[in-house]
Amino acid sequence: MSVQIRHLMEDMIEQLTPAERQLKSVLMADYPFAGLEPIQELSRKARISAPSISRFVTKLGFAGFQEFQQKLVQELKQGNRSPIDLREGQLTEQEASLVSYLQRIESLNAELAERVSPAQFERICRLLGDPKRRIYMIGGRMSDSIAGFFVRHLCQIRKDVYHIPADQEIWPDYLLRLRPKDIVLVIDFRRYQASLEQLSSQARTCKAQTIVITDQWISPCAKGASELISVPIDSGTLWDSYVPAFALVEALLIPLAEMDWEATRARIAQWDGLRDEPTIGIGE
Repeated sequence: MSVQIRHLMEDMIEQLTPAERQLKSVLMADYPFAGLEPIQELSRKARISAPSISRFVTKLGFAGFQEFQQKLVQELKQGNRSPIDLREGQLTEQEASLVSYLQRIESLNAELAERVSPAQFERICRLLGDPKRRIYMIGGRMSDSIAGFFVRHLCQIRKDVYHIPADQEIWPDYLLRLRPKDIVLVIDFRRYQASLEQLSSQARTCKAQTIVITDQWISPCAKGASELISVPIDSGTLWDSYVPAFALVEALLIPLAEMDWEATRARIAQWDGLRDEPTIGIGE
């Protein structure tokens, strides 16, 4: 898998000049779309000269700004590939055994461990564990199952955790509940769900913070996110793998439960006590 431009910029951060770091910030604020604008427009937004932009992309390893933009276009196309596209892109028939598949998943999990720094992991735990913040989660057509899994576990650890339903007609009710600094966590993988971009934008308008879990091609809903986690999903088959995303969620749940174990223990005990109570039938 070729290295993405955003990762190239992160890897070279120590080698960038102050002006180039400003350019990087502008590119990342609306990645990858900012880099697809004419060089004159990008120059105006980043307050850096066009020749300086050309030198920057050369430093990243591109022959020029045109090649830089072509790479961004390729990344966009990757983000819209369907299972049919992925299957047709396989050059040879791959072994379909359980062992071979688990080996590919192990590789994806190892890549995830490299992408999420300990500092970022701790920051996200602090955000989700802050009892003063209410947590709202939602995912896309397929990835909402991950959000639901996360909500079901996190609401046993702490209060004020909500799963936003897929029905967009109900979304205003949830948006109206948002207070400044509440968290809206969105999970969106390729082929991205356009409505989630609108929801994320509206949440930020309400001064909520967004955490976006997406893939290496970056969902449009990640624009302006407080925290962005890029999860590797390309399993080398016609199906993208969500195993690393589930692994990430499970890994987050462990320290979140331990932050205040006595409170967690008490909540789980109360939760289980209510579940175990006999249900009283109507008319009894």
